[in-house]
Amino acid sequence: MTGDELSNTFSALADPTRRAILVRLAAGEATVNELAEPFAISLQAVSKHLKVLERAGLITRGRDAQWRPCRLEKAPLDNAAEWIEQQTKVWNSRLDRLDQHLQDTQRKQREAQA
Repeated sequence: MTGDELSNTFSALADPTRRAILVRLAAGEATVNELAEPFAISLQAVSKHLKVLERAGLITRGRDAQWRPCRLEKAPLDNAAEWIEQQTKVWNSRLDRLDQHLQDTQRKQREAQA
């Protein structure tokens, strides 16, 4: 995943309405009207959120006659989770080294005082 794709994913996930839409789509495909139901915003606003999600590759929209279901696309979420996991490993390793350094420093201070 390129930096731009990852940035698009995180940018799309930054909005709580878009995250709620993704949670709903995790349960199965839905139309724009179905997705708009729980929100106190206009259908046009929901459509704008869907466009952001679609541009980020987080959803796709099908076409079945008059019915245009939205579907969750899992790959960008997997890529974002993988990036977060990699960063977590890096920082945990750095923090472990810092902790070891602090313990060594404290031990040396105690030995010097004894």
